[in-house]
Amino acid sequence: MTMNPTNASLSGSMQSPRSQSSQPFLSVSVTDPVKLGNGVQAYISYRVITQTNFPDYQGPEKIVIRRYSDFVWLHDRLFEKYKGIFIPPLPEKSAVEKFRFSAEFIEMRRQALDIFINRIASHHELQQSEDLRTFLQADEEAMERFRAQESGIFKKKPSDLMQIFKDVQSKVSDVVLGKEKPVEESTPEYEKMKHYIFELENHLAEAQKHAYRLVKRHRELGQSLSDFGKAVKLLGDCEGNALGKAFSELGAKSETLSIKLQKEQAYQILMNFEEPLKDYVRAVQSIKATIAERANAFRRQCELAETMKLKEINLDKLTLTRSDKVAEAQHEYNELKVESEQAAQTFETIVRLMNEEMVRFQEQKTKDMGIAFHEFAKGQARLANGIADAWRSLIPKLESCSSS
Repeated sequence: MTMNPTNASLSGSMQSPRSQSSQPFLSVSVTDPVKLGNGVQAYISYRVITQTNFPDYQGPEKIVIRRYSDFVWLHDRLFEKYKGIFIPPLPEKSAVEKFRFSAEFIEMRRQALDIFINRIASHHELQQSEDLRTFLQADEEAMERFRAQESGIFKKKPSDLMQIFKDVQSKVSDVVLGKEKPVEESTPEYEKMKHYIFELENHLAEAQKHAYRLVKRHRELGQSLSDFGKAVKLLGDCEGNALGKAFSELGAKSETLSIKLQKEQAYQILMNFEEPLKDYVRAVQSIKATIAERANAFRRQCELAETMKLKEINLDKLTLTRSDKVAEAQHEYNELKVESEQAAQTFETIVRLMNEEMVRFQEQKTKDMGIAFHEFAKGQARLANGIADAWRSLIPKLESCSSS
């Protein structure tokens, strides 16, 4: 698969299979989307090609067929097991039937899935995941069985999961905006991070909205040029002299430029500018989900610490009164202490991982956004030069007509 510069950066830093065998590498490509089935049962399958020298893998190369729901399975597994790590986001599942199988949507989905899996493969912890190895190596029947065995939150209906996500979004928003005062972690660094993430989401969403309008504008302008070109060519057909020939050439040039605007430039802006912005909007939403997990871990730690105090007071009372329930109370207290220490350790791990992840996210975002804006600027410059050259080539012919 040939990746453009934006995709290469977004996918993470991958080691080439041609590198020295002593260097560990894990390279994954999502290619060859194919539509299978009919009607509401139709879906797109992808060829996932893995090349690696990791010892836990079956061999240097493995090719499997995966569908979107398999990627969802992997995402949900990683989110459940790796608390504190920003799990790469998945592209949305289109609910609009007429867009689901358009060539443009399929390519956008393929590119987004390729970025998703490569971000995981290039992450120093996620790349060691047993679930990732399963995803990249299991045959299709085994993968289907794994999906069917999901339990807990993974068994919930899509509508239930959407409600959970909305509740999480609302909860985090309320905490950040200070609408409620539950037991919440409050340190200057944590508050600064939360405000930054929410501000970043707003700015990215606004930029992506305007990028979408740019794509739409290029397509509309291209269609207008096409209509204009056809009309001018018909006008030229009515003239049998040099003016008619000039009109015909003007119409043909307009139609050529319309194709450049509609099919080339609009597509480039969509894939290399709007989509990276949209991808980072999704990435920020993943970070917000991790913030919610951190908030839950903090509350759990505080609740257990408070319960331990009550249990300790109760144990002291029973000890003073020499109650026969002292042994049972001591056992409950010891169990609660272990659980409380585990909760504190879980929270500390999430905090440590989030701090590391924020540094990595900032570095990657700087690189990816730089590439996206650079590609956008180069594309606009090429378009402007191309349009100027096209119109400039007609000027002598039109001038000769106007002066005759």
